[in-house]
Amino acid sequence: MRSLEEDLITLKENGQFRQIPDIEYKRDCKVIIDGKEYINFASNDYLGISTKTELLKDFYKTGSNKLFSSASARLLSGTSIEFKELESTLAGIFNKDKALIFNTGYQCNLGVISALINKGDVVFSDKLNHASIIDGMRLAEGEFIRFKHFDYNQLEKILQTKRSNYNKALIVTESVFSMDGDIANLDKLIELKNKYNCLLMVDEAHAFCACGKTLSGIGCGKDIDIITATFGKAVGSFGAFCVSTADIIDYLINKARSFIFSTSIPPINIAWTNWLLTEKIEYLKSQKDILENVTQKAHKLINLNGFETVSESQIIPIIIGNNEKTLNVSENLKSQGYYIPAIRPPTVPEGTSRLRISLTADSRIEDFEKILEIVKS
Repeated sequence: MRSLEEDLITLKENGQFRQIPDIEYKRDCKVIIDGKEYINFASNDYLGISTKTELLKDFYKTGSNKLFSSASARLLSGTSIEFKELESTLAGIFNKDKALIFNTGYQCNLGVISALINKGDVVFSDKLNHASIIDGMRLAEGEFIRFKHFDYNQLEKILQTKRSNYNKALIVTESVFSMDGDIANLDKLIELKNKYNCLLMVDEAHAFCACGKTLSGIGCGKDIDIITATFGKAVGSFGAFCVSTADIIDYLINKARSFIFSTSIPPINIAWTNWLLTEKIEYLKSQKDILENVTQKAHKLINLNGFETVSESQIIPIIIGNNEKTLNVSENLKSQGYYIPAIRPPTVPEGTSRLRISLTADSRIEDFEKILEIVKS
């Protein structure tokens, strides 16, 4: 039996050992680590909301005196009017019956899938779906089958041969994939879910407020049964949510263990999120427009410089492959003032270690161009 020490040595030898960075300060596109300032291309704060102190000042001017702790789970005394208001806002944005707030995106996907899929049920999952989706399937009492990334022909063949073996069936995908930045064909998945009597669940974590005219992501207005997303990325807040039919949300309230047994988010944070999505919605839209402009320019530069990418979004991976080489390139960029950590297995498949460049509304296209020059050299 291998010891912890042996496992740690193996991680270091394989270039997969991770450490938490000592981040001291973040503001706009800058981050200070160990006393040195870097330009940050590792943030999921796509609209640049979380570090805008002027927004916080405006929020506090509203006279908010909400509590900084909920002190218990929502089914006990850890709920308040702020939760109901935010859930109503979310239901309206997505034109769904009801919404349910979870503490994190991980807990949301974990709770939704493990609650809905029982014995005799099945999940059909894109192979590159997030770890929270994978772990939700593992916890569920039903079975799960993974299909090749974006291979909807393979998915249909699986559905043709396997769907009739199960009671309830759930197809799960991300909309914008977190490590490749490519976008699922939701219209095709809707066609398949209707043809084979499945539910369709879409994780909009990297699209909510970063994509779509109404900020509701890639699946806006489409026939999607369950949508999950997070406040911790483009919204610049904390927490996550699921929107769906009234029956599904009521079922999750009664069955989703990650919801039932978690102390809820502090009301001050819930109020902040709802304020952003209501009073500051036009500001969010303007930041989204800036992000889209930066993203379009970045993709043009990617093509001009001969880099290959499947990305269609603000997430742009540069796949290097080898762990050690990826770490070296990341350190070289850091030495020149750019913070882009190396992404390695198990976060991504073996042999696909990469720099995951994450654009925000604060990103400067001049910096992105310089990064490409450094990587090429």
